[in-house]
Parts: sequence; C-alpha cells; structure tokens
Amino acid sequence: MSPNATHEPVIAFEGVRIGFDEGEVLHGVSLRVSSRETKILVGETGSGKTLLLKLAAGLLRPDAGRVMVLGQEISALREKELLDFRRQVGFVFQEGALFDSMSVEENVAYRLREEAVDEAEIEHRVREALRFVELEEAIDKLPGELSGGMRRRVSIARALISAPPIVLYDSPTAGLDPVTAQTIITLILRLRDTQGVTALLATHRLQDAFAMVHYRFDAESGRVVPAGQNGAHSGPATSFVVLREGAIYFEGDFRAISDSADAYVQKFLL
Repeated sequence: MSPNATHEPVIAFEGVRIGFDEGEVLHGVSLRVSSRETKILVGETGSGKTLLLKLAAGLLRPDAGRVMVLGQEISALREKELLDFRRQVGFVFQEGALFDSMSVEENVAYRLREEAVDEAEIEHRVREALRFVELEEAIDKLPGELSGGMRRRVSIARALISAPPIVLYDSPTAGLDPVTAQTIITLILRLRDTQGVTALLATHRLQDAFAMVHYRFDAESGRVVPAGQNGAHSGPATSFVVLREGAIYFEGDFRAISDSADAYVQKFLL
C-alpha cells in the first residue's frame, strides 16, 4: 500500500540530529511533507537547509532520529537499497553539478545508462526531458558552452529523467538574473502541476517561493496563470519552514509567514 493511501507524509524528519567535526549542525529537526506539497526551506547560510535535502535523498545519515521517505526509513537502508531508493528522488543542485567533460545528452542520460536502460529508450527519454526544459537544441553541447540558467535547466532535466515522485531543489535560482530565475520557477511550477511531484525547496529568495503559492502552470494554455484564475482552486499546498542555527524557528503557510512580525523571519521577506 502506498504511503498516500494511508495519508502518511511522503517525507518526514523525526528528531533528526547530525553533526561534523565542528559540532552538531541539526538539533532535533522534525517536519513533514504531504503528497504533492511543496515545503519551502528558508534560513541563513549554514542553518541546515542543504543538509535536510541531502538527508532526504539518502546522501547522508543522521546521527540520531529518523528520516522517512515514501514509507521507508531511509536512514536505516543499506547502500544497495539506497541506490534503488534514489531512483525515486530528483535532486537539483545549486550549481547544477553537471559533469563538465560530458555533453548535455550524457549528463541527462547518466542515471539511465547506469541502470542499463536500452539506448533507444534513453534517447527518447533524454529528448523528452530536454524538450520539457526547452533545451533540446543544446543536446550535443558541453556544460561550459551554456549559461548559468541553461545549466540549471539541464540539471532539472536530469532530475526528472526517471519521473520521480519527489524533487529536491537546492537554491535553484541562486545567482541568476530575475528573468532567468523566473524561467526556472516556471519550470518548477510546470513540473509540480503537470506531474504532481512532492518537493522540498531551499531558497534565500522568498519572492520566488511565493510564486508557488500565487501561480500555477496551466497545461492547456502552456502558461503560468494566477492560481485562482477562472474560478480554479488554489494550487497544491505550499508551506514554509524557517531554520535558524540548525533548528526550526518558524513553520506555517503563506499567510502566517507574511503576517509574522518576528525580526528574523522579516529579514527573508525584504
């Protein structure tokens, strides 16, 4: 039975702690992400946003507590089981994290080739993914020939190549100009609203995150439209978690974070 059938969260952190040589970084973090929800992680550099994404992807194990994803306690999985699990998670790294010596096609196809998927199927799926991010014409280029925004779009194509039910975004618009950042947000909305993914999205730019609340991707017109246009209901749930020094400082929906008078929360609203 799927976790959704029993209304269990798709992602859950339960009392998660993790530390390194400099000491403990996450201090007993607990949070839940429901099916098709986008959970926005906000906080200063070093507050633990990226660590939570890596824990959700099974790239790190907590020192204490549990990480539950798709009904599995991934913090207890063996490495072979983790490799199977990671096929269900797409990860968009802040800098794209592409292999510089590989073409766009090879970067996007990397996971499929590791899984020994048939080459004809790989070509079809790679072109489909690049078409989704509007970069099919760049299929033979190297990452060094692409702009920062294009590299980020290739990273999104690579993340969705296996049609994962979960996508993790690490500051997907960081360092991009406003127009390019809007292109990335449009892709994230499109992925959410056409494929129903559940997401954790770490960001410093709450104005980008607010787009997840106010807009939706309309598949019929192929455009981003206001979430309530033509009498439609608002889009899938979006909620916010503000981290401070490795702990949850604030958690709530758009109205709660917008109305907060707390000085630390306010600094991310400016």
